[in-house]
Amino acid sequence: MKNILLQPGKQPVDVIIIGAGPAGSVAAAYLLEQGLRVKILEKSQFPRFSIGESLLPQSMEILQQANLLQPVIEAGFQYKNGAIFRWQDEQVEFDFREKFSPGWGTTYQVQRDKFDSILVNQVEKQGAEVIYQATVKYVEYIDDGIRLEWQDNDGNIHTETAQFILDASGFGRVLPKLFNLEVPSNLPFRQSLFTHVIDQIPLTKFDRNKIIITVHPHDSQTWMWLIPFSDGTLSLGAVATPAFYQQFEGLSEDQTLERICHADTHLAVLLKGARYKYPARQIAGYSSSVKSYYGDRYALLGNAGEFLDPVFSSGVTIAFKSAQLACDVLKRQFAGETVCWQQQFVEPLSGGINTFRAFVEAWYEGSLLPILCYPNKDSEVTAMVCSVLAGYAWDKRNLVVQDSQKFLRLISELCQ
Repeated sequence: MKNILLQPGKQPVDVIIIGAGPAGSVAAAYLLEQGLRVKILEKSQFPRFSIGESLLPQSMEILQQANLLQPVIEAGFQYKNGAIFRWQDEQVEFDFREKFSPGWGTTYQVQRDKFDSILVNQVEKQGAEVIYQATVKYVEYIDDGIRLEWQDNDGNIHTETAQFILDASGFGRVLPKLFNLEVPSNLPFRQSLFTHVIDQIPLTKFDRNKIIITVHPHDSQTWMWLIPFSDGTLSLGAVATPAFYQQFEGLSEDQTLERICHADTHLAVLLKGARYKYPARQIAGYSSSVKSYYGDRYALLGNAGEFLDPVFSSGVTIAFKSAQLACDVLKRQFAGETVCWQQQFVEPLSGGINTFRAFVEAWYEGSLLPILCYPNKDSEVTAMVCSVLAGYAWDKRNLVVQDSQKFLRLISELCQ
């Protein structure tokens, strides 16, 4: 992309952000701090339900830099310090405070309707204009800017002009669809069932400070998550291939999710007496990719660019990191500097995404679980793996991050 001259005030809005989720709010906070005028167009009405509820510690640093951390701390979300992986009769716990990388070792497990609303309300207070129930329909280039049309809930069409667009539309992937940027993911097609549960788990039976990831006892490609919240509820979900779900044909989604989770004895005990707070929902074929993360006067953030898999809770972390990197490039560009979006945005962002991708691929290939559950772990190797699980996928001091595929392959061979 050519180095476009961006000047504050040249258009009615400096930057339009599509989407008021985590990526959009963090981007808005960074841009407002630079003195830029920001407008957010959000398709939904907040608060709204979303998954991706288990944050990673690396995200805390970015929230702090964006001046969004304090309201999150004050919200009373469930404290989180690690993750538990269960496989057959094996169980391994990772405490994120024992990671290799410096920085935050704790975070929160959050109800996203509340969490996302806190973030966007905060950036509104900081000066962002937020329009809800605004569906972007069309984008075109104009002299020294970019123009888009959006439709309100009554069907009326409105026009906005800006110098730059950041697409943080998540699974809506607004610009990838409008600009024909979507390409198939190289990850296999999977679908997820999920809900919130009012649980009856005694505190003596479960550490609510950790997420539980459980591999299905009869299918290693199927796994379940259990994410506890601070109000006595939890997020419950399962990820599997369409072929696995075929055995439950004729059952409701609630019944299917219950059957899957109760197949594991440990989960069945924890969920005894639990009640569904909402009917189970599903998302299918969520993994995605794009031809390019940026173009003429636009860049893609978070899931609008690429989504891997929910198994390591990397979605919000990648969203935050993409917002941080993109806004740093925009800061330079609005200051009149020559920038390179490929070198300063895509390459650093892709480094962490590729680390997470190596872990996801190793998880489904079956080579990662033996590493996680290996009884004779080397403490240094465990700390380096723990860092990635805690979200520090961009720390190149970590040997796991430097060449994740090679490292995981080597360690897998040693664990056999």
